[in-house]
Amino acid sequence: MRRQSGFTLYELLITVLIVGIILSVGLANMSDFNRNGRMTSTANELHAAFHLARSEAARAKTFITICASASSMSAAPDCGGNWSEGYIVFTDLNGDLTVDPGAPGDAILRRHGPVEPGIDLTFADNAGYFRFAATGQGSAVAGLPTVSQVLMCDERGNSPGASGWSAARAFVVTPLGRGTILKEQSQIQDVINALGAACP
Repeated sequence: MRRQSGFTLYELLITVLIVGIILSVGLANMSDFNRNGRMTSTANELHAAFHLARSEAARAKTFITICASASSMSAAPDCGGNWSEGYIVFTDLNGDLTVDPGAPGDAILRRHGPVEPGIDLTFADNAGYFRFAATGQGSAVAGLPTVSQVLMCDERGNSPGASGWSAARAFVVTPLGRGTILKEQSQIQDVINALGAACP
């Protein structure tokens, strides 16, 4: 007779338990990795749009406007709606915060569709635009609030992430148009307090 070798039921159960623990830890880390990626992408893309608008204003010597746009991906986008729906960067030849068609007309420089699912944006004073003058500096329109602070949160709120930074992000723009992404918990809490907002 030949001896049979293999796993006992007890050994098999222990193996399945260990595999289950490894998978649960791995899936949790993967979920956080994906959420961190979406948050970083959202902040960086907004920052890049402001950087493009500022540099293009100085290069082209004309007004460049960035604004919230519910129709950002349509054939004829315009300002309106909220930032979560999308935003556009365009040459604003007469500085009226409106995309004027025709020739010479305003050209769309960048379009951005809806932000990543699960990320909430809160803009100070519900500002819907930021306009750069031909000097490359900010140029506000009297009576209309301009973008100054933006809070970006998901369901994790202002909690520490794996990197030590907050899971949330804040984007701050000076009146001159210089933008900065904030990552530290204390900095983001200051923005939350200033906006009187909840995160999440």
